[in-house]
Amino acid sequence: MAHFALVDDTNTIRQIITINNDDCGGGDFPASEPIGQAFIASLGLTGQWLQTSYHASFRQQYAAIGGTYDQQNNCFVAPMEE
Repeated sequence: MAHFALVDDTNTIRQIITINNDDCGGGDFPASEPIGQAFIASLGLTGQWLQTSYHASFRQQYAAIGGTYDQQNNCFVAPMEE
């Protein structure tokens, strides 16, 4: 399974979805990301969807709702605890 995080215009993660690996071309990141993004768009889901790794194989850690995406370092940052 492939996981994608919806990142809003403030780089906050709003939602995470899972799609089949075949819907990402069956390949590995980063080649799988644009294919997965096209599939997600074909479902009518809009916005910026970025692939995230459940095993933290890329982008430093698995995305978490309420966390952020650091564009400069191309990684997900965990939400701040209160």
